[in-house]
Amino acid sequence: MVEPRGSYAGDVAPRDAWESLETDPAAALVDVRTSAEWSFVGVPDLSPAGKRVLLQEWQRFPSMQIDPGFAEAVAETLKSAGATEDTPVYFLCRSGARSQAAAAALAALGWTRAYNVVGGFEGPLDGERRRGSVAGWKADGLPWVQS
Repeated sequence: MVEPRGSYAGDVAPRDAWESLETDPAAALVDVRTSAEWSFVGVPDLSPAGKRVLLQEWQRFPSMQIDPGFAEAVAETLKSAGATEDTPVYFLCRSGARSQAAAAALAALGWTRAYNVVGGFEGPLDGERRRGSVAGWKADGLPWVQS
């Protein structure tokens, strides 16, 4: 884990997030990408850990406006599933920028273990201007599915 920056708990590598999701029954993953990204690119598959990813858009598709109720909606969903403000919550987007903002938003509500997954789901562009092979959830070979 990387030291915390700003108001969220810090940045973690995808494999570290996966390990926590597998070993900590309370740990949760929130995918903050858009509905279009979930449909066309895929989503993390947490079924091997006996869990489901929480899908909550940080920016609403297609307008791409930040959802002003994002943090409250995530907190309510997590609490209804038994989470507390000390539960580790990992945020994932395409490459790690939106998820950092989302983690900070939840932390601002008092959640002490809101983490950003570095590299996101697809990571940065490779030499051929494609994502998914350099870094991130997919490049690390972690479970995912596409509809």
